[in-house]
Amino acid sequence: MEGKADMRRNVIIKRKIISRIFLTISTLAAIYGIFWLFWILSDLFINGFRYIHPGLLTEDMNPAGVEGGGLRAAFVGHLIITSIATIMGVTVGIFAGIFFAEYGRDSRFVQALRNVTDIMVSTPSIVMGALVYAVLVKPVGHFISLGGSIALALIMMPVIAITTDEMLKLVPGVMREAAYALGAYKWQIITKVTLRAAKVGILTGVILGIARITGETAPLLFTSFNNNFLETNIFKPMASLTVTVFQFVMGPYDYWHEQAWAASLILTMGVLLLFIIAKIIISGVSFTTPFALISRSLFFIKKSKREE
Repeated sequence: MEGKADMRRNVIIKRKIISRIFLTISTLAAIYGIFWLFWILSDLFINGFRYIHPGLLTEDMNPAGVEGGGLRAAFVGHLIITSIATIMGVTVGIFAGIFFAEYGRDSRFVQALRNVTDIMVSTPSIVMGALVYAVLVKPVGHFISLGGSIALALIMMPVIAITTDEMLKLVPGVMREAAYALGAYKWQIITKVTLRAAKVGILTGVILGIARITGETAPLLFTSFNNNFLETNIFKPMASLTVTVFQFVMGPYDYWHEQAWAASLILTMGVLLLFIIAKIIISGVSFTTPFALISRSLFFIKKSKREE
C-alpha cells in the first residue's frame, strides 16, 4: 500500500512540475507578444499623435518637396474604396453563408465549395490583387479604383461567409422544426428565426471582415494604385490611405514621414475601435451601459447632496 501511495505521489509531483513548466513557458510567450504589441502601439502613438492636425483631414496634398498640406484625398478615397468593398463583401458573404448552412448542408458539392471558401480565408491579399489586376485592370488598360474595392471584397467575403455559416449551424434545429410546424416557409424561417438568433455572431464577423480589409495595401497597389488629387470617380485611379502611407514612408522628405506617422495612427486606432466594438458585441454588453452607469452615479450623487 505504501508503495502504491508513493507511486501516486510521484505521479502527481511529476504532473505538477510539467504543468508549471508549460504554464511558465505560456506566460513568458504571452508577455513576449504583449510587450512587442505595446511597444509598437506606444511608438506609433508617440510619433503619430504630435503630427495630427485638422489640416491633415481637410487639406489636399502639396507637390513633392513643398511642406504642408494634408491627406484629404487619401482619407476620402480610402473611405470610398472600403465602403464599396464592404457593400459587396457583406452582401455576398452573408448570402453565401446562408446557402452553405440552410440549403447545402447535405450536399457534397456545397461542402466542397465551403472548403474552398475556408481555404480562401488564408489566401494572401496580394494574390487577390494580382487576380483582379489580370481580370479587370489589364483589359481596361489603366488602374481603376473599383478593382481595389473588388479585391478587398474578395478578401472579406470568405471571412463573413464562414462566420455566417458557423453561426447559423449553432442555431438549434428545434427552432426550425417549430417554425415549420407553424406553417412557415423556408425563407420565413431564415429571415425571422435563424438570422435573428445568429445576428450577434454574424455582425461580429462583418466587423472583423471590415477590420481585415481596412489596413490592406498590396491589393490596392495592383488595382486602384494612387492619385495625388481628390478623385471620386470609381473608374479612375484613386488615392487610399494605406498606399499613401507606403509611398510616404519610402519617400525622402521628412514631412512625408510625419504625415505617414499621423495617418498610420489614425488607421490603427480605427481598426482597434472596430475590434473593440466586435468584442463588446460578443460579450453582449450594450453600448449604452457605460453611459447609463455614469448618469446613474451622477443622479445618486446629486440625490445624496440634496438629502444632506
